[in-house]
Amino acid sequence: MALNDILALPAVFPALRVSSKKQALQELSAKAAELLGRDERQIFDTLNQRERLGSTGVGNGIAIPHGKLAKMDRLFGMFARLDKPIDFEALDGEPVDLIFLLLAPEAAGADHLKALARVARLLRDAETARKLRNSRDAATIYAILTGTPATDAA
Repeated sequence: MALNDILALPAVFPALRVSSKKQALQELSAKAAELLGRDERQIFDTLNQRERLGSTGVGNGIAIPHGKLAKMDRLFGMFARLDKPIDFEALDGEPVDLIFLLLAPEAAGADHLKALARVARLLRDAETARKLRNSRDAATIYAILTGTPATDAA
C-alpha cells in the first residue's frame, strides 16, 4: 500500500504547535474533521478511546494515533511535525515530534493493519525520520512520506 493512497498534501502539517498529548489529539481531530467533513468530537473520542488501551507513541519521537470510524469509505492519513516535542506517554518515555494519524472504516481489518505497519516501518527508518525532522514545508514532507518528487507534490 502506497502512502499517497491515504495521505494528501493538504493533510500534512509541517509545524504544528501543541503543548500536550490531549491538545495534539484535539488539533489533529479538528484538522481531520475539516478535511473529511466529519464530526470533530467523534474523531477525538475515537482516538482517545484507542489511547486508553495504551499509548500510540511507538518510540523514537514517533506517535501513530489511529482508530476506526463508522461511515468512512477509505483509509485516511494525516501527518504532523510538531514545532516542539511533547510528552505522549510513548513506550520508550521519549517526547514525540512526529505524528501520523490514521483513520479507517470500521470494516477495514487487514487494510488498517497493513497501513499501520507501512507507516510504522517508514517512520522507524532513522534516515526518513531525520529528513522529516529537518523539513519545514509540507510539499517536501509529503514527498519524503510518499516517495514522490517534491515538485510533483505541490
